[in-house]
Amino acid sequence: MNRRDFTKGILTTVSSFALMDALLAFNAIDKSVKPITDHWAINLNDYCADLKKNAITTLQWQRKIEELYQKIELNELLKFIDFKNLIKGFEYPDLGVSTRTVTFPQLKGLPKRTVFVKKIFGMKKDRAIIPHGHSNMASAHLILSGEMHLRHYEKMQQDDHNLIIKPTIDRIAKLGESSSISDEKDNVHWFIANTATAFTFDVIMLDLDQKNYDIHNLDIYESEDLKNGTLKVPILDVQTALKKYGKQHH
Repeated sequence: MNRRDFTKGILTTVSSFALMDALLAFNAIDKSVKPITDHWAINLNDYCADLKKNAITTLQWQRKIEELYQKIELNELLKFIDFKNLIKGFEYPDLGVSTRTVTFPQLKGLPKRTVFVKKIFGMKKDRAIIPHGHSNMASAHLILSGEMHLRHYEKMQQDDHNLIIKPTIDRIAKLGESSSISDEKDNVHWFIANTATAFTFDVIMLDLDQKNYDIHNLDIYESEDLKNGTLKVPILDVQTALKKYGKQHH
């Protein structure tokens, strides 16, 4: 081999190693960037922003959020929202549920102020997120800890004193499972803690279609069976509803 061929071979080898290093470097960068650009919190905010501007329907939003919840590693979410610190000194009420506001850490592509409200809801065994329906809002709920008896109903009609509802879901919601509500689907819900403590992570969209949101607390035990698969249920003020439904008595 003459000097020219030898030099050419060396340069080819060096170029090959340089190309390999560049590819490895690109892959390393890609691995570090992808979890950020594709982070579930950014996807979540995008879906909520789309709902706020009516780019998607509430039904589409419910489907997208619940699909996203199923893809999230629960441990990753708990670390991301700093769940351990969030529940330090948490006060569990004797009736109903307590909440704490969740703050997301800074993340490129995620606005400091999201378009949705984010909270955790926590309660002791046999306490409840009392049965209630909604107007002009949507929300999604992920079980972070414990398990709950979950019931959902479809709101069919409403007047000043009653809601007519249809039962849709009655199941035990376990760790990592989720549910959602909107004016279009499963509008009324009711959670009762089955374990010593239980927590949900909630994403809440308020004042949809530029209309003020409202919540209707319901007296399920006093419902009238309309014999067509629906129930006529009285609306209660929050204190009466909390006293009756905030704690289950066996």
